Amino acid sequence: MATVQFNPFTPEAKADPYPLYRSLREADPVHHSPLLDLWVLSRHKDVTFVLKDDRFSADRRKSTNPLAVQARKLQEEGPFAQANTMLSADPPEHTRLRGLVGKAFTPRRIEEMRPRIQQIVDTLLDDVQDQDEFDLIEQLSYPLPVIVIAEMLGIPAENRAEFKRWSDDLVATLAGPGTTPDAIERAQSSAQEMASYFQAVIAERRKEPRDDLLSAMIAAEERGDVLSEEELLATCMLLLAAGNETTTNLIGNGMLALLRNEDQLDKLLGDPSLMDSAVEEMLRYDGPVQATARTADADVEIDGHTIEKGKMLFVLLGAANRDPAAFPDPETFDITRDDNNHVAFGNGLHFCLGAPLARMEAQIAFRTLFDRRGKPKLASDEPEWGGNFILRGLARLPLAFS
Repeated sequence: MATVQFNPFTPEAKADPYPLYRSLREADPVHHSPLLDLWVLSRHKDVTFVLKDDRFSADRRKSTNPLAVQARKLQEEGPFAQANTMLSADPPEHTRLRGLVGKAFTPRRIEEMRPRIQQIVDTLLDDVQDQDEFDLIEQLSYPLPVIVIAEMLGIPAENRAEFKRWSDDLVATLAGPGTTPDAIERAQSSAQEMASYFQAVIAERRKEPRDDLLSAMIAAEERGDVLSEEELLATCMLLLAAGNETTTNLIGNGMLALLRNEDQLDKLLGDPSLMDSAVEEMLRYDGPVQATARTADADVEIDGHTIEKGKMLFVLLGAANRDPAAFPDPETFDITRDDNNHVAFGNGLHFCLGAPLARMEAQIAFRTLFDRRGKPKLASDEPEWGGNFILRGLARLPLAFS
């Protein structure tokens, strides 16, 4: 009988979920949660197995799990009712969607964006140049990825306060069974506002195409070979929400890890060539996405347990990234770590499309901040966590510079 229960909704788990993950890995790595009526996997080998195996579907609508039912209820009145996104589609739909959007995220296209990303970071840091203290989340890690993805889509970045409200409301519904009716109502309202906004922009682009991702998606849709109107709308909304939440959390969580491990911060300040491996360690150590879901398309056995067809699984990316079977000394934050085979961006067909962009944004943000301001200190006693257990990130991170 399992001696540990998976409950990520407690204040303790929100502040630090890693002791819970460790208990699961050690006591019950293929854990059935009565609370959520799903299977929870915490070992690196099991997580990668499920993410790569085509017997596990990304389409949450196939499950009878309470979380899936809640998600469907939310979709019924929203713009996602008729369309899957890349996040929740299986081949061949996933192949079509990703093939189109992926053209904007090739390594060459991302590299071409480097000067503009540098310019955005410089402008954001200019705004706080005379301040001894500022909030990293508000001033840098939130606006940076929102401006970048808005410009890629071809929509005005000055609407970013609305983008954040819409995105925060949608993400709040990931909180699980504890999601309040008010939160669900806000999410439905924001989804409708977001859909109306994009419908208007799409109509404009149909009349006057531009050199942006949205115009490219419309052109493909009009050829009839890639996107439906609903898929176009859902993809725009997904890119805007996913494009800001995850990179914001990467930069915030990464900075907190450096501040709490001063030896590693000093090492990075002393040797900026470690920046790439430092960002990979930030992703492993306290990644922005802690879990993702799959539904079994067939009965599958994992470590002596039969996962029945239609059952949902939570694969804990954050737990897999601290698995001692995959990483030596996994609880240690080490920016020089070699062979860092983390799953912060997932694995398999649904490996995060925006991974190269997120990496670049984080590298430029940290490098420029340290070059311009030197060594930061934490300007509050206790960081304030926001979001929920799936998208783990800080609401605020006040920094002080001497």
